[in-house]
Amino acid sequence: MRILLVAADPLEFSGMVSLASDHGPVPLGVDWGRCARLGDHDALLIANGVGARRASAAVTASAEFAPEAIVSTGFCGALDESLDIADLVVATSVDDGRCRYSVTPAAGPFETFSGTIRSIDRVVQTAEEKLWLRKSGACAVEMEAAGVAARALELGVPFYCIRSVTDLAEESLANDFNRALRPDGHFDTISILLGALRDPAVRLPELLRLRRRSIQAARALGEFFANCRL
Repeated sequence: MRILLVAADPLEFSGMVSLASDHGPVPLGVDWGRCARLGDHDALLIANGVGARRASAAVTASAEFAPEAIVSTGFCGALDESLDIADLVVATSVDDGRCRYSVTPAAGPFETFSGTIRSIDRVVQTAEEKLWLRKSGACAVEMEAAGVAARALELGVPFYCIRSVTDLAEESLANDFNRALRPDGHFDTISILLGALRDPAVRLPELLRLRRRSIQAARALGEFFANCRL
């Protein structure tokens, strides 16, 4: 099966790339793209920046690949307090607050969580906002899935959403990632570091912790996709 996987950042694909037969970069006019053999599937991996608009553009750029399945993947924040770091969430639906998209079920090689994923246009910074979003019935939150789901629906291609947790429901973020998010869908690293230096005892350890968690979550995603059934 030809599978298109869309994420925001290449780091989210690092676990998959380590387990795949990498066939190299692809010239699609996106930020980052790779063709690979992933398990039993021919995969096109695209990371095109943060947000629904960038994710939707990634699907459009893959037209010549003619995917038979489209997957929104990468990291997410937990809304359900039972979710832990690097837990995998297999979405049953994606809700952007205006539309709820159906998601095709997927089975992996180990235990996963399932439920609605909320897709929004900003980084959730506080535990209070996570609690408010949890009241919608969603178990996790991210920023790209609705853009991918809408394009998959237009194309009539089965849509999947599998995410891995990098921050917990009860956690607030000290670093202001929304302030550092540029219009091109990328975080301004200099802005984040300068902000962190205003409170280095709290913000720098948080950045290091998020980096470690991201690597752990990416590894979990790689193991899932190397052995999953779509």
